This record gives sequence, C-alpha cells and structure tokens, in this order.
Amino acid sequence: MGDDEQDRDESLRHPDLRRLRMAPDHDDPVESVRLMRGRRELTILHAGERYRLRVTANDKLILTK
Repeated sequence: MGDDEQDRDESLRHPDLRRLRMAPDHDDPVESVRLMRGRRELTILHAGERYRLRVTANDKLILTK
C-alpha cells in the first residue's frame, strides 16, 4: 500500500485526522482559556496516547505523557 493510500485509510478510521490535514498551514493560535474552560488540567488523546495538560501555580502550561 502506498503512502497516499495508507494516509487515506488512516483518515477514514480517524475523521479528526482528515480535518487536521485540511487545516491551513499557517499558525492559527487558540487561547488557552478556550481549551481549559476553567479547569486546571485536561487529558488530550493523541495517536492513541494520553497526555496531560495542566496549568501550574505560576500560570504556566505543562504537557506530560
């Protein structure tokens, strides 16, 4: 299977990947308050792995696996 076919197959199983590939290449910032929605911590699933994004006491962001 070629790379294009494999990418297409992966996109069918993970519709969010298709949207990401269709997104513009430029940097479109997202405000952290929109992600966190009042929480101090959230879990992000990426490629089948769990990551934890949290706001520190010094108001910094830390991403851990």
